[in-house]
Amino acid sequence: MLEYLGIFLAKILEVSLMTIRTVLITRGEKIYGAIIGFFEVSIWVYVVSFVLVGLKEDPIKIVIYGLGFSCGIYLGSIIEEKIALGLLTITAITSNEEGEKLAKILRDRQIGVTVIQGEGINSEKRKLLLIHVKRRRKNQVVKLIENSNIKTVISIADTRTVYGGFGIKK
Repeated sequence: MLEYLGIFLAKILEVSLMTIRTVLITRGEKIYGAIIGFFEVSIWVYVVSFVLVGLKEDPIKIVIYGLGFSCGIYLGSIIEEKIALGLLTITAITSNEEGEKLAKILRDRQIGVTVIQGEGINSEKRKLLLIHVKRRRKNQVVKLIENSNIKTVISIADTRTVYGGFGIKK
């Protein structure tokens, strides 16, 4: 029973590290990704050595290994979400009249905003507000926009790198 628990917990740890490593690499953090990869593969080799020994006599190890894998993905995703590494670009589209008002609300909170003139359906004038923020500020910015009671379409996209700009340092 203790062996099952060890396999399960080690697999959770290994896959959680894999999830975080993958995110780091896609965000351009190669060195941190490589360091985590070392520990990830070391744990993997250790766990696999336990699973493969006596596998025919004890096939439950496969189930425990699979459960650890699934739980590791879930836990790794939660950890990555909490760490919130990286940047986002939030685009807020609103009416022409309300665009400057919303930009002022955001700027008063030290959030950098670029306002662009746009055009919607039937050639209606729109303001597009481009906002680059660290991922950990996403909820704060979205809540601020929603609490402004300005009718806004919000889209959010992961951004790999931003050079310069207000409030962003690379």
